[in-house]
Amino acid sequence: MFDSNRAGLASLYEDGSMLTFEGQKIQGSQNIVAKLTSLPFQQCQHSITTVDCQPSGPAGGMLVFVSGNLQLAGEQHALKFSQVCVPSTSIFVQFR
Repeated sequence: MFDSNRAGLASLYEDGSMLTFEGQKIQGSQNIVAKLTSLPFQQCQHSITTVDCQPSGPAGGMLVFVSGNLQLAGEQHALKFSQVCVPSTSIFVQFR
């Protein structure tokens, strides 16, 4: 969704969600999407190389780590990316 409709990512974040991007901490769904939609490139393609999930906490939570490559239009070399998230229960319900 990041590659084609960044604004559509809003439903994946909550008010308490935090994005750290190049040392800048951004909190809340609206602020995170504003940051993602303001990035200086419009076209990109993610290539995921790893997805690791681990149980987290006594309530049955999950820690998800994703890494891969991000190819920007017109660039020869891909950028590396990694993302760690702790999805809320409401996220799992959305993807059923």
